[in-house]
Amino acid sequence: MSRSLRNAVLLLLGLGLALTLGSCATRRGGEAEGWRAGLFCGGDEGAREAARLNADGLTGVTVNVFGRPEQGWALYAPQIAETIETRCAPQTPAFAAALARWSARHGLPASGVVDSASLTALKITWQARRPFVTLRGQGICPDPPPDSVLAATGPGEDLGKSVRLRQRALWAYRRMVADARRDGVIPPDQPQLLALFSGYRDPAADAARCAAQANCLGLVRAACSAHRTGLALDLNLGSLPGLTVDNSADANRLFQTQTPAYRWLVRNAARYGFVNYVFEPWHWEWTGEAP
Repeated sequence: MSRSLRNAVLLLLGLGLALTLGSCATRRGGEAEGWRAGLFCGGDEGAREAARLNADGLTGVTVNVFGRPEQGWALYAPQIAETIETRCAPQTPAFAAALARWSARHGLPASGVVDSASLTALKITWQARRPFVTLRGQGICPDPPPDSVLAATGPGEDLGKSVRLRQRALWAYRRMVADARRDGVIPPDQPQLLALFSGYRDPAADAARCAAQANCLGLVRAACSAHRTGLALDLNLGSLPGLTVDNSADANRLFQTQTPAYRWLVRNAARYGFVNYVFEPWHWEWTGEAP
């Protein structure tokens, strides 16, 4: 073998090893971080400047993605990365370059900077994945399913109360959680991680609850909730001390989006037919049948 050919083979082997290590960093123990920041995440001068601005914006700018001002967009970073198809950390040039490519495909300035225009476009993309939102945009509030198509959770699948879902949605949930456990994102000492705490909710009871909270048209409660379909489910992603698993405080939601379980869901849930309401990390909807 000539020296030049040998060097080429060694280079390819090195690249393959690096790619393998990078891929492994996103599985099992690596799910806790979920980002690559070194090899393959660099870029040119323009991308480096965009990366600097993104690093500042993660926590340093006020954004309004879902109708409520928030400080920074760090809690949306996992969903952004998945949408723009990168595993690089949000403060890296490669993340900026991937965002620039995505923005160009969607008719936006290809600056590579996460700004109000790109966040709005990303939100539209995320919401368009939810058939329930499409119906609501047409002024339709779907009827609840008959009891005969709903099935109840089994032991260990919920947080202490029976949760009901459409049968096929429950089967898909069980497959997903089994694979998440196989991939190590449900540690033995946290067996209730990804357990259900809400599924089908009777529309009358839900309406009474949102009226009692005086928030029927807000972010937390909706006059027509996706939970009436039997396709929406809320998953336990943990919470900050003193807060509930469905507390929508910014700090609590940020905590949840940094967990290995949430990042696994972002990367894998679509394979089982689930999409996220991104404002609420715990809220997922099954798309395998119409609302």
